[in-house]
Amino acid sequence: MTEKLLFTGKTHNTSGRDGGTTSQDGTFELKLTQPHPAAENLFGAAWSACYLGAIELAALQRKVKLPAGPQVDTEIDLNVNDGSYFLRARLNVRLDGLDRDVAHDIIHAAHDICPYSKAVRGNIDVETNLL
Repeated sequence: MTEKLLFTGKTHNTSGRDGGTTSQDGTFELKLTQPHPAAENLFGAAWSACYLGAIELAALQRKVKLPAGPQVDTEIDLNVNDGSYFLRARLNVRLDGLDRDVAHDIIHAAHDICPYSKAVRGNIDVETNLL
């Protein structure tokens, strides 16, 4: 199979009291005066956006019609142990109106599809929860 580049996200970040981030394509510009919690919040926002797309693809592959407005609340914990920093994450998903077994299948399949989930697999503890 031949690899195909689909998209390259480009951002510019600055630090300090007037720090921030902007995307090269102009889709966002944010003021980030402190690196934390901004980094964890941005990571959570990006991951949950990608994960929503993976949920849609997993449902499509299973010929399941998703309810209107699936939602993902992502929690990214920054931890430290003996001076070593690490992350933990929870992806809390709402798929109201779907059978719980079908919904569980979809969110677990989405975790296998999502590039962000793949990137962290084996590196951080991740919970996927159906609310």
